[in-house]
Amino acid sequence: MVSTIIGNPVSPVKSFRSAAAQMAPLRRQFLAVAGMARNQPLSDLARENDVSRNFIYDQIEKANRALDAAFRPKEDDDQRILFTIPVTKQWIRQVVLSAILDCHSSTRGVKDFLSNICDSEIAIGTIHNIVMAAVEKARIVNSEEDLSKIRVGAHDEIFQGDPVLVGADPFSTYCYLLAQEPSRDAATWAIHLLDLLERGLHLEYTVADAGQGLRAGQAEAWPGVPCRGDVFHAESEMGKMTIYLENRAYGCIGAREALERKMERARTKSRGQSFSKKLAIARKEETEAIQLIDDLRLLAQWMREDVLSLTGPDASTRRELFDFIVAEMKIREHLAPHRIRPVRIAMENQRDQLLAFADDVDRQLVGISRKRKVPLKDVRSLFELGRLAPDDPLYWLKDSALWDRLGLDKYPVVAKDVDEVLENSVRASSMIENLNSRLRCYFFLRREVGQDYLELLRFFLNHRRYPRSRKDGHAGKSPAEILQGAILPHWLEQLGFTRFRKAA
Repeated sequence: MVSTIIGNPVSPVKSFRSAAAQMAPLRRQFLAVAGMARNQPLSDLARENDVSRNFIYDQIEKANRALDAAFRPKEDDDQRILFTIPVTKQWIRQVVLSAILDCHSSTRGVKDFLSNICDSEIAIGTIHNIVMAAVEKARIVNSEEDLSKIRVGAHDEIFQGDPVLVGADPFSTYCYLLAQEPSRDAATWAIHLLDLLERGLHLEYTVADAGQGLRAGQAEAWPGVPCRGDVFHAESEMGKMTIYLENRAYGCIGAREALERKMERARTKSRGQSFSKKLAIARKEETEAIQLIDDLRLLAQWMREDVLSLTGPDASTRRELFDFIVAEMKIREHLAPHRIRPVRIAMENQRDQLLAFADDVDRQLVGISRKRKVPLKDVRSLFELGRLAPDDPLYWLKDSALWDRLGLDKYPVVAKDVDEVLENSVRASSMIENLNSRLRCYFFLRREVGQDYLELLRFFLNHRRYPRSRKDGHAGKSPAEILQGAILPHWLEQLGFTRFRKAA
């Protein structure tokens, strides 16, 4: 085909690629090395390969850059800039609050941090003002939160100079009461509980220790809400008693062994009879101490694993066992009255409160039996199966027998109902003890806490997300999010701050 331009015929245009453009990478590499070696003139090298001298110079330059990169000292990764932060007044305010709440820092610690890391001086009074500004916003958030979803409360008192009254939901760990008062009497507790009632807190029951003011205040403010006993404190007191008696038994063993060594040395001098009476007394004391600790350790084990455990016999049987254990403690009371008597009296006075959970469990198991139309005996057997570990062969024997009796249609639904009973029954205020342990990390920094600081602290603890948790669905969520069942903004964002985000 012939192309024409303004009527004149021209030859078709052919595409043309030079030798340099067609040259393979390895050949270019050879030219670069040969040019750097200078074994022959570059003009000869260019003519032999049908390229220009400038092309040879370009290949030599590429090779030089590659060599420089290969032999250049590596850049210190520690000095490499990862990202930059725009330091504004708002950012500094966030740092102050995060250092105090996330890092448990003191006010002077925050001042030193900003001075050392940011080369920025800040006054103690400014830090105080930043915290107080956050307190006002936190107080508003605290007062507007819905408490109607909380059905069980755990109450306790912690001391930082004046007592601090604490109340929390044992399921979501949401803290709804954190107040410092000059007194912990019934009137003080009643005032706070009435205020919570006005804010929508209506509980089925509470769990608390034997504090008289706490219980009297609840009876006055919430007359229809039972206050169950806290098995954590009861078991703890029995544990302290057995530890003391065990140490005393070891002391008696050591005293007897020391007398025996003295007697052996005295016998070499024909004076062994001088230690005979002392050794006989020591042996008697040792026997009594060992027998006492063996008995009380067994009684404490029965109380912990059979009477106060969540899975166990029915409430009436537990009461009989409870009374038996207390009676046995009383029989041995004279052997260590200063240790056994206070624990025995406390257990005796709190029996019905400590076992209130067992009555509730019985009612729920009866309800499951009627709802699912299965024998109560089988429901209780499934409930008590929780006492055995899954790796115990007896567990699978009993589980298989229950499958045979209940069948494929009844076993799964009854097991699910029983699991809900196990999950929703509260016997101890151990969650409050956990909360108290976290509070102490903040209290030790301040001689006087103050209600303003407690208001901010309550807000922070309720909205700080757990990095990990043994409970399903709690990791990565805050107590407020667990309680409300919704995702809430970060606690800094709720205080009106815009958090720093790295560029993508």
